[in-house]
Amino acid sequence: MLNQPFYDPNKSYEENLEKGPFGAFTDGEIIKMEGEPRYNFFGHKVYFPFGIPAGPLINGNFTKAALDKGFDIVVYKTVRSKRYPCHPWPNVLAVEVEGDLTPEKSLEKLKATHDYKEPLSITNSFGVPSSDLEFWQKDIKEVLEYTEEGQVVVGAFQGTKVGDGNTENYINDFCVCAKLLKEIGVKVLEVNLSCPNEGTNNLLCYDTEKSLKVIKAIKNEIKEIPLIIKIGYFKDDDVLSDFVEKVGNVVQGISAINTISAEIVDEKGDQALPGEGRARSGVCGSSIKWAGLEMVSKLKKLREKFNYSYTIIGVGGVSTPEDFMKYRNAGADVVMSATGAMWNPYLAKEIKEKLLL
Repeated sequence: MLNQPFYDPNKSYEENLEKGPFGAFTDGEIIKMEGEPRYNFFGHKVYFPFGIPAGPLINGNFTKAALDKGFDIVVYKTVRSKRYPCHPWPNVLAVEVEGDLTPEKSLEKLKATHDYKEPLSITNSFGVPSSDLEFWQKDIKEVLEYTEEGQVVVGAFQGTKVGDGNTENYINDFCVCAKLLKEIGVKVLEVNLSCPNEGTNNLLCYDTEKSLKVIKAIKNEIKEIPLIIKIGYFKDDDVLSDFVEKVGNVVQGISAINTISAEIVDEKGDQALPGEGRARSGVCGSSIKWAGLEMVSKLKKLREKFNYSYTIIGVGGVSTPEDFMKYRNAGADVVMSATGAMWNPYLAKEIKEKLLL
């Protein structure tokens, strides 16, 4: 059963920032665990290997509310080195998908609606906005101070392209973000190599050599701090194998997947999301669960093949305790939920109650 989402799709991004979160995230209930945390997350003990990935926790108020509701690993929304605007409203719409959103089906047009129903799939188109660094550094520091035993806050970030196309400046911007997060005491970092919300399908994770340059530069900056890379769905097994072989011994974690890009239209067949570069946007939720599970399984096999030790974080379509276990059985060390958690703020509680009995 869907609840009122803690991020309100009917409000602008700015209004959510100012007034959110909403729904049960504001009911004051704090879910606490007893005993000692026993799951390892990059050297930090957590009560349960479940959380919310980069995206819906758009500021400290959302992130603190997620911690209160028992999500033990939370990712503060992806930040940039400078303020970056959000795409125009609407930013979230339900999409009609029959079954799985396969690569073939993603080439077709998907109809958007305002009818959020199960099994729920949505498109989100924000463009990876960011507050200015003075705000988010202070905001994240407050979240870190709020975090209790058995909880971890991950800092997500990405570089910003500039008009001159200078690759070195682009790579350096990743390093600047990483350094800014390191300075305020973030213990685990996640770099976004997989966002389709900037008007392109040319995801950085599909360029192995450039990804490797970015990753090595970041690791040189952050040293011993664990680095997670967020990647998209790879259709080609050979390309994925080459990618993992080259980066899998440099990074400490791989998170998959982000979303699957598709063309989104309204009931008239016109572009549903206004503005240039928004004809296609990322789809997440129930219809991409197959892809997340498949990628987790492949990442596990590749980890064994190359004798690597990276942590696998499974993301995509998790909305029930059964979904959590499917990811764990596929090989995920950690599982995260964005869409499922947004519409069910008690998902972590439900998973813990069912699996810890």
